[in-house]
Amino acid sequence: MNEDLISKKELLEISGISYGQLYRWKRKDLIPEDWFIRKSTFTGQETFFPKSRILERIERIQTMKENLSLDELADMFAPGSGKLLNKEEIIRRGVASEYTVQFYLEHTGFKENSFQFDNMLVLYILEKLLKSGDISLDEGKMVLHLLHEQYELSGKNKELSLLVIRKFGISSCLLVSKSEDVYFEKDTKIISAIDFSKCSEELKIKWV
Repeated sequence: MNEDLISKKELLEISGISYGQLYRWKRKDLIPEDWFIRKSTFTGQETFFPKSRILERIERIQTMKENLSLDELADMFAPGSGKLLNKEEIIRRGVASEYTVQFYLEHTGFKENSFQFDNMLVLYILEKLLKSGDISLDEGKMVLHLLHEQYELSGKNKELSLLVIRKFGISSCLLVSKSEDVYFEKDTKIISAIDFSKCSEELKIKWV
């Protein structure tokens, strides 16, 4: 789970953006504060970033800023949303299939007519896993119970990943902060790794 870092100088060279653009996007909350990592080097203090995440974020900003304002992009990248959707709208917009919605309802006891963003994010992640064939239905129940019961406790504003692992045919799943290192026993296979922030952005695109 260790992430490679990229220096600010390298980032500006690779991405082709200016120092001013980078810090303007930071002020607009398009790039999280905690991605700016200060480290001591032989030349003094330098700023580094989680390489894969910052490059992906800059690519998405550059692609989407033609159609969206910076404020709209900030809403896109911010955790959560105040929007509510009912079951029919969730299916129509492609958030989740009717089968996944019914699976969710049966195994969580959810009774509301409308789904809040956090419920929809769980649905969206479950849909991705089941549709990919990476997990079985029994593993889907395990993942759903973890997300339904622990996502709120884990701190929604954290940058989380869902890991589904398997060893000798026995499965498990866990929520981890992307800033933390995770070590597994030998022969443990990571079946799926789901990035919550990326899924959140994908989900919001469905109603922009």
